[in-house]
Amino acid sequence: MSHAYKAVGWNRHKIVYDIILLASVVLYLLIFMTVAQAFSSNIELRGLRIRAYGSAAFILLHVILSIGPLSRLNRRFLPLLYNRRHMGVTMFCLGLYHAREALTWYHDYGSLDPLVSLLVGNAHYGDFIRFPFEILGLLALTILFLMAATSHDFWLANLTAPVWKALHQGVYLAYGLLVGHVVLGAVQTNKHPFLTVAVGAGLLWIVTIHLIAGSREYKSDRQTIKANEEGFVDACSVTEIAEKRGKVVTISGERVAVFKYDGKIAAVSNVCMHQNGPLGEGKIINGCITCPWHGYNYVPETGASPPPFTEKVPTFDVKLIGDRILVKAIPNLPGTRTEPAVIGEIESA
Repeated sequence: MSHAYKAVGWNRHKIVYDIILLASVVLYLLIFMTVAQAFSSNIELRGLRIRAYGSAAFILLHVILSIGPLSRLNRRFLPLLYNRRHMGVTMFCLGLYHAREALTWYHDYGSLDPLVSLLVGNAHYGDFIRFPFEILGLLALTILFLMAATSHDFWLANLTAPVWKALHQGVYLAYGLLVGHVVLGAVQTNKHPFLTVAVGAGLLWIVTIHLIAGSREYKSDRQTIKANEEGFVDACSVTEIAEKRGKVVTISGERVAVFKYDGKIAAVSNVCMHQNGPLGEGKIINGCITCPWHGYNYVPETGASPPPFTEKVPTFDVKLIGDRILVKAIPNLPGTRTEPAVIGEIESA
């Protein structure tokens, strides 16, 4: 984490991920065009580029939409979240090039402006099969542009996290529009069913992993643990948490991250102030809770970011009875210092 709207500075990990991302895109484009030319030698090179860039953007969108639920199901996928923004911008650039090439190739030779020609060229808006699929792609690209343009932390800070997150949830609307764009385009211009089947398989995959991840978190959030007379909830045992790691528990409808480190136990809100990242899935590095998404840091005892940063999350009072960790159900104000429970000290119930 760095200062002045730079959530994560350029480092070796981000450079490696970006190199892998760009190399993968270039390799895909080369393979697609080589294989397509081998099987369809009569296709013009420009037409191949349109299909190659469009399919690359659509596949990358599936990867982006898969990262979130996969990370919920297995923390091994969490490193991909570190570079998801760059994936999104790359995906938008691929889609923009696809749209530009298609627009100029199909609508650049008439008397109308290409964009006007696109809007009025196919007037079958009331026909499901012959509906102008290009319009769906244009709407999706507009949404993706807004997301790419506001991907920087400057917009996150100035729009506020709830507004920014709501705006970026538009990726699901864009995905639905692109599914319609590709399927209708295949139906109208390509009689082979392979593309439609492939899009259906991709849609099934996205829906399935989101439902699985959502149902798992729903069950966890629905669990209710009754507080004792002092307002403490029996959250878990000390042995359930690995050293310098956390465990997420739901207390009074709120997710709480309980951490074990250096013989102590502390608890903070699970929600990172940056992009609502799951702090409990991160680990303690150099004495600070480190969000697994973008590296924001918080001191376990205070829930505050170390200076010069000003982010703060709520803390929770904790105590130990035997090996059981008890967390107070009512949170403290963000940034409130709490005394961590010391492992090995005996407290009476």
